[in-house]
Amino acid sequence: MAFRKLVMAASLALAMGAAQAQVSDGVIKIGVLNDQSSLYADISGPGAAVAARMAIEDFGAAKKGMKVEVISADHQNKPEVGSSIARQWYDVDKVDVIVDVPTSSVALAINQVTREKNKAFLVSGAATSDLTGKACSPNTWYFITADYAFGLALERDTEAVVLKNGGKVLGKVRHPLNAQDFSSFLLQAQASKAKIIGLANAGGDTINSVKQAAEFGIVGKGQNLAGMLVFITDVHALGLDKAQGLIFTETFYWDQNDRTRAFAKRFAPQYKGNMPTMVHAGVYSAVLHYLKAVEAAKTDDGPKVIAKMKELPTDDPLFGKGRVRKDGRKIHDALLVEVKKPSESKGPWDYYKIRATIPAEQAFRPEKDGGCELVK
Repeated sequence: MAFRKLVMAASLALAMGAAQAQVSDGVIKIGVLNDQSSLYADISGPGAAVAARMAIEDFGAAKKGMKVEVISADHQNKPEVGSSIARQWYDVDKVDVIVDVPTSSVALAINQVTREKNKAFLVSGAATSDLTGKACSPNTWYFITADYAFGLALERDTEAVVLKNGGKVLGKVRHPLNAQDFSSFLLQAQASKAKIIGLANAGGDTINSVKQAAEFGIVGKGQNLAGMLVFITDVHALGLDKAQGLIFTETFYWDQNDRTRAFAKRFAPQYKGNMPTMVHAGVYSAVLHYLKAVEAAKTDDGPKVIAKMKELPTDDPLFGKGRVRKDGRKIHDALLVEVKKPSESKGPWDYYKIRATIPAEQAFRPEKDGGCELVK
């Protein structure tokens, strides 16, 4: 019996050694880079690192003899800070892949650094469609939660859809990032008499926009708000009394099915009792698929792993089955949701009514229209 145990132990040690030999330095190091102190902190923040560690656990890395580490940092929504951290991580700390990165300007800067260093970049938080368009890269897998661009790009893409469907754009007004006073912007929108006031912002800016619109009594007088990129933490911060009736798209809702509820039940105690956002879910899905690709490719070489991620179909408990296109966009079904009235909610975080499921092939910009050089 003792000899048998010795043989088994030796076999396990060899198996673990073989697994470690597949990756550089024997460690797969994942860097979670995001806003941890400002307007996007609730959307991603420390919760993204929680989601990444949950993915590692569910993948069973330890049982497979794969050593995986997670580190995190705050990019402060500044491209120069994000780029500096990325270079430090790639050159000195031997980080193999950077994940999350809300704030499009930071994501675009890190996308360039990643390409220079020939590493891997899994975007979950940024919302610029240029990452799968003119700025696409063989080093980037872009898991955007909804097919909306951010800031000027979001305005551009949304305006194109409005005009294509026979609508009119009566005006535009732009505010600085992390603004506190939206009164002048909202009053201009109200004066335009437009039926829909589109909010091409996110996080704290969306919260302040909706809150102040309610204070001015804008909604319900022939005008409605359309959130272009809204998260469940935004609704939580606003409260159902102010957010009720808001309609927007999501790609993840914690109360959608048994699998999403099980994930949320594990996530919440590790992150202030909050339910996960679609960015948190995106980090989980991205890291899980990345580890599957590392295992299948038998390497942590950035471009090779990204290529394998595009080759393998995606399948996880949060988004189900999907795929990664040539341009780097991960596609899956999306949800059209409406925020419940206070009287309709059965308890904390019971916020959405799912009005429709949008099939994956219809939920995202067609691959041929993005201008990505990887698409032939």
